[in-house]
Amino acid sequence: MSAAQILPAAAAYALWAASYPAHAHNPLMRAEERAMLASMPQDLDGACVLDAGCGSGRYLLHALRRGAQRLIGVDLSAPMLARADAELAAARAHAQVALAQGDLAALPVADGVADLAVSALAVGHVERLLPALAELRRAVRPGGALLCSDFHPTGHALGWLRDFKSDGVRYAVRHHAHLYSHWHAACSQVGLVIETVDEPTIDPADVPAGARFDPAALRVPVALVLRLRRPA
Repeated sequence: MSAAQILPAAAAYALWAASYPAHAHNPLMRAEERAMLASMPQDLDGACVLDAGCGSGRYLLHALRRGAQRLIGVDLSAPMLARADAELAAARAHAQVALAQGDLAALPVADGVADLAVSALAVGHVERLLPALAELRRAVRPGGALLCSDFHPTGHALGWLRDFKSDGVRYAVRHHAHLYSHWHAACSQVGLVIETVDEPTIDPADVPAGARFDPAALRVPVALVLRLRRPA
């Protein structure tokens, strides 16, 4: 198999967007999603939820199902935002939806706008964790929560890639590994409290028969999931 061409996030998602679904579409994402949804409040009635790095709208749809009334999605990729816009079209009958192009380190939202901020599998696209966490803290109200996930540094060390094919060519998104110690230091600096940390593993039942798959993925955590809090 030919080596994947590593692309920066914007270039990668411009190619991937057309085929990128708004649901967890592989075993790793299913493991990540189970942990994220376990930390997400069951009742978001009337809440404003910001998804920073919203992609095709996966977690905005989950927030809507839990009663959120205002959904804000920010993503670096215009093609991915177009996918999210299509996926969330029906949601506009039940909630306010606003989508904007922007960077994790410069979110185009007002201070304290969100009751809950989500950033799922996106912080690995940025080299520096601190500016992204500072922006997420700014965007959530005092007392509000943040749910963040990233690919586990163990997988990065094992050489795993977030890869895909476009027109028969194999590509991968450039990834920057952030250790738990990096999260701890950055949260301390920006004033975020780490409430819970989860390191989910893959459920073997999620692995399709005959899939190209590293068996080590069943023995190590595949994601790092944190619930953070901006102090009131």
